Amino acid sequence: MTGTPDPDLDLTISRIIAAPRDAVWRAWTDRASFEQWWVPAPAKCRVETMELRPGGGLVTRISENGGAFAPHLDACFLAVDDRQRLVFTDALRGGWRPAERPFMTAVITLRDHPGGTEYAAHVMHRNGADRASHAEMGFFDGWGTVMAQLARLVETAA
Repeated sequence: MTGTPDPDLDLTISRIIAAPRDAVWRAWTDRASFEQWWVPAPAKCRVETMELRPGGGLVTRISENGGAFAPHLDACFLAVDDRQRLVFTDALRGGWRPAERPFMTAVITLRDHPGGTEYAAHVMHRNGADRASHAEMGFFDGWGTVMAQLARLVETAA
């Protein structure tokens, strides 16, 4: 599931986070921590569902500019490998239910690194148009921003 990225279909981003892998894993798997970094500030995130098991749901809502919370992500975990990898897709909803409009599958990997944790996101799309759309929506700015927010959260605690 984490093979070589296909440049025609996939987007990838990574960074070294100066904190132990356990801290990064907790920030991904603890609802309260996840809400602090998952969407670019000043937007707010609310976790509706986080069932950390294959087939479990991952549902988040977003509030921008102080507005009401609106749908953000409705996904299904495909793999939850303790402190190593999380794989989720919006092609399925929790309980393996098919989604109406699939867009991406994300593979998040965590590896020990002399500087802390190597954090990588490999986001796969079903076609080149979806990949291009995601890039144009600001994939690198958005995912880069939340990655930096995650790093600040865990590096401050470390």
